[in-house]
Amino acid sequence: MRRNTVLVVIVVLALVTSGTAGFAVGATPTGEASAASLDADAAVATPSAGAATGGTTPFQTGGGLVRGSPELSVTTPSATLTPGRTNELTLQISNDGDMDLGTGQTREIVTTARNVRVTADAGGTPLDVETGTLAIGSVTENRPGEATVAVNVPEDVEQGSYELDVELEYSYTYQQSGGVTIDREETVDAEVDVRISDDARFEVVNVTTDARIGGEGILEAEIENVGADVARDATVAFESASGGLAFGERASDAARIDELAPGETTTVRYDVGFAPGAPVREYALSGTVTFETSQGLQRVDESVSAGVVPGPEQRFSVTGVESDLHVGEEGEITGTVTNEGPDEARNVVIQFAEQSQNVIPIERSVAVGTLAPGESGEFRLPVEIGEEAKAIDRTADIAVRYRNAEFETRAYQDVELLYEVQPERDQFLVEVDDREIEAGGQRALEVTLTNNLDEPVRDVEARLFADSPLDSGNDEGFVSELAPGESTTLTFDLSAAGSGTAKTYPISFDFRYDDADGNSQLSDTTRVPITVVEGEGGFPVGLGLVALVAVVVIGAGAYVLQRE
Repeated sequence: MRRNTVLVVIVVLALVTSGTAGFAVGATPTGEASAASLDADAAVATPSAGAATGGTTPFQTGGGLVRGSPELSVTTPSATLTPGRTNELTLQISNDGDMDLGTGQTREIVTTARNVRVTADAGGTPLDVETGTLAIGSVTENRPGEATVAVNVPEDVEQGSYELDVELEYSYTYQQSGGVTIDREETVDAEVDVRISDDARFEVVNVTTDARIGGEGILEAEIENVGADVARDATVAFESASGGLAFGERASDAARIDELAPGETTTVRYDVGFAPGAPVREYALSGTVTFETSQGLQRVDESVSAGVVPGPEQRFSVTGVESDLHVGEEGEITGTVTNEGPDEARNVVIQFAEQSQNVIPIERSVAVGTLAPGESGEFRLPVEIGEEAKAIDRTADIAVRYRNAEFETRAYQDVELLYEVQPERDQFLVEVDDREIEAGGQRALEVTLTNNLDEPVRDVEARLFADSPLDSGNDEGFVSELAPGESTTLTFDLSAAGSGTAKTYPISFDFRYDDADGNSQLSDTTRVPITVVEGEGGFPVGLGLVALVAVVVIGAGAYVLQRE
């Protein structure tokens, strides 16, 4: 019995040492150990000699013995680095695992590399890896890992290939059987070859602009090829991330360069504009250069960047705004514009920018002339106010357009006018001092006519209109010219029928005239009250007629009687 027990122990130890079997000891009813039973599906975890660390991790597979290990390797999809900048180098970690024992369903258990850490080093080269250790998680046979490291390449580095050392650290399951797992840790040293690019590279040497805040202008960027190869058919694109700087109506624009040799510089130009009210500061520009190498290969340099500072805003102010506008009439808005600097503004023009159905500019722009910084000039904007307009205070946007020192057109639009529109008025004032006429009488009606407009009028044709019992045998008058506010006297004939009732009747006047621009105009109708009074003698007209008829009848009767 004792020899059998010793034999079993020796066999079990031999199997466990080989890693191919485990054992289980069953308890007898009496509490003593019974004969040991070997189980090929169970294993006792013991660290292998080559493992960094070892341990037992219970993991139920429900299957048989599985044994294997991952095999990691490092590659890079883009091994070209550019001198003079920090490059991003992508490292791809692939896994070509090896399974010694097991099935397809259990392969991933032992071929998965867990907690993979990537450390790159450029020791022994002029390059410098700025990124430390990166953890990328698990790497399987069908799911590679990826790590991006920053590699600084000096400007004066020699062209050619360099080798980067890459260290991979990870853990994995070496063997699993039943409820027992053997884990190991592994370190893999690999190398990655990188090449220093000899393609064209670009730097922005200088950026200037004549554009000011609130205006438009030209941005000039001086581009230098700092690489070792010629660039052909290059497209230089800049983009602004700020709403204060735009390339026309867009956030980006591109310019083309036919060819740029190593060490050569050229200037590209763009139309830009800065928003009104934007701060005066440096505005960042990100750029890309797409070009063709001397071998006809397409390349893109995405590391181009620059900054540009606009000039302070050219400003104008408007003061002393007045208007003589009335509903239904033409008039003017006048004021004084001042160049607030900082530069001289040539050929200054005030442009009316209001859009309204009731406010119609007769001339949309008027010239002021050249204004030095601090200098002022007066302007007069002719405007017509529609008949449907309301007599209110109004505002209007105007733009001050001018030319800069390079004689390029610029505009300042942060100007607003406040002006008054007065109620509609009669073009002519009509005054009649004597407004009475006797029934059955006739008289000369003297009318004082005053030009109520703010402009001279010519060839004024006046006409009187009267209804029964009033009438006029001379109902027209003429004035060759009337200055603003000037008056003259016109004489008309007016008669009243004897049958008219004594009361007030209206007469009316209208006037056709030529305005200051020579356009024929017809005035509004003006009404004047005329009072018909009884004739002299004190008898009412009706009673006089009755008496007259009675006398005629009596006389006729007396004549008849006398003949008889």
